[in-house]
Amino acid sequence: MKKRFLFFAITLLAGTIAVNAQGGGGGNFPRRTVEERVQTIHQKMDSAFKLDKAKLIQVDSIFAGYYRATDKMREELMATGGDRSAMREKMQPLTDARDKELQPVLGDENFKIWKDVIEPSMRRGGPPRQ
Repeated sequence: MKKRFLFFAITLLAGTIAVNAQGGGGGNFPRRTVEERVQTIHQKMDSAFKLDKAKLIQVDSIFAGYYRATDKMREELMATGGDRSAMREKMQPLTDARDKELQPVLGDENFKIWKDVIEPSMRRGGPPRQ
């Protein structure tokens, strides 16, 4: 009897841990703050390119402005019931402006690495399918 209860308790505990590790199974992940997203970019840029402190501060500033603008745009579009394709179209100029600011800071070679390798890996679904 004790063995059955112990087995049941361990199974229940393992199941609870597995469900919580998967984010509750609901798929509604809390939106990360601007600072959390900037910190993620900061770590990626620092490990990939070993930028000096001044350049990392510039990169942080560029991404903070970009994330604030995209959050504001997303809120406006969601309030009006905008669809994903409309949202993507309206956010493209923000991405282009971010890239225009980022390219001189990183340089051509590092910027190409950013666009081709690092940025696709940062998207929720991983790299785009071909």
